[in-house]
Formats: sequence, C-alpha cells, structure tokens
Amino acid sequence: MSDPVLIERRGAVAWITLNRPEVGNAIDLALARALHDAVDEAARDADTRCVVIGANGRLFCAGGDVAQLDAAGDDRPRLLDDILAWLHPAMLTLARMDKPLVTAVNGPAAGAGLGLAAIGDVVLASPAAHFTMAYPKIGLTPDAGATWLLPRLIGLRRAQEMALTNRRISAQEAEEMGLITRVIDEGLLESEVATTANALAGSAVGALGKTKRLLLESDASLERQLEAERATIVEQGGSEESRIGFDAFRKRCPPDFMSGPCPDPSRRDAPGRPG
Repeated sequence: MSDPVLIERRGAVAWITLNRPEVGNAIDLALARALHDAVDEAARDADTRCVVIGANGRLFCAGGDVAQLDAAGDDRPRLLDDILAWLHPAMLTLARMDKPLVTAVNGPAAGAGLGLAAIGDVVLASPAAHFTMAYPKIGLTPDAGATWLLPRLIGLRRAQEMALTNRRISAQEAEEMGLITRVIDEGLLESEVATTANALAGSAVGALGKTKRLLLESDASLERQLEAERATIVEQGGSEESRIGFDAFRKRCPPDFMSGPCPDPSRRDAPGRPG
C-alpha cells in the first residue's frame, strides 16, 4: 500500500501531500497518524523555512473516512477519539509553528478537510475547489478547528450558515468571504504555490513566526495585545534577521535572510546587489 502522506523537501520548503486519492484523501487513523508525524518532522527541521500542504487526486480532502467510521459500529466514539488524538495536535503545530504554511487546495474540501485547508497562513485554491462542512449529513459535530477558524475568518453569521445548513461554498465565493486567500487560474496552482512558498522561505521567517503568534492571539484585550506587540518587536529587534534587514537598508541592497548580510560595497570584489 502507498504511504497515506508523503513529505518531500524542495529547497527550503517541505511539501506534505495527502496521498489517498482513491478515497478522496479521506482521513482514517493511518492518515491522521502519518500527517501528525510529517507535520512534526517539518516543524522541527531547522532547514525547513516554509511548509506546503497539498493533495494527490481530484479532491483535496473529503474529511473523515466515513466508511471506516461506519464499519466501527459501536466502537465509533473510540475510533473518532483515536483519530483526533493525532489530527488535532497536527493542526495545533501547523497553526503555531514558527514557519509560514501554504495550503494548496486542488479540489473539494469537506469536514476536517475544510479545517485543514483553512489553517494555512496563505490558502491558494483551484477553481475546482469547493468547501462544505458535511458533518450534519452523518450526525456529527465539527472538528479540525473549524468552529474556531470559521468565525474568525468569515464571521459568525456565515460560519453558522455553513455549519448548520451545510451550504456548499465555491472557490470564488470562498475568496470573496475571506475563507481562502486567492483562487488561482486552472493549471497554475502548483507553480503559484511554489512561487509563494519559496518567497516566504526566503523572507525573515523568525519575524513571520512571531507575527503568526500575534495574529492567533489577537482576540485578547487591546492592552494585552499592545504589550505582546511591544515584547515581540523588542525581542526581534535584537535578532540576526533584524541585523541583516537593517544592514541591507544601510547598504541599499535587497535583504538576504538565508545567506546573511550584504557584501561591503566598498570592496572592489563585492558583487553588485542594486537596491
């Protein structure tokens, strides 16, 4: 059998791919465990500066593996608990890791697949994508962070409609309401994801990680948020990334956060790096 999740390093970007296309990348226990391990590996890898999550096949993710859950019968609660014991920590790591996350939504995303799509810092989708909660059809409640993500991304009223009526949201409508970042023209999703991920990997990833954390915690009071911003920018001001950025400003060259400070322009052998 094929691995349910693949992980591949492309330069400084780790590509994690759901790989059960024959069942729409439905999340069974094996996929949940493999996704957890792949996410943990990418988050811990010092050479990985950005993470991409995509999928093989026509669907991004159909949500939970309904056939497996049905076959579990009276053991369904235990199976659900076992699956989420792996899936939910993976979602937390994706949200809180100090690396940007791009999700490449190549097709329909339902149930937990919607949460997995929406957790990205940048969510790029094919026109073939659409989004549904799906849980009401099988008498379940949402998981994979959907009840936290949707009200924050699209507002409570729209989240209520999606969760309670199970209305399908097209890729274009998802962009308009803020569920995803952008719809990419047919056939160009992978190249646009690669361009975006590589640009993020080449930026000040440490600063981006701290920015992610500030945004995630922005439901605090204004006083607490201002204090968090103060502490974060002061800490980042003493970082190597800040030194590289200010050095580039001073020398009027583009900052290179992966390679270090700009060459000294006074050196005759220094390569030209126009600003």
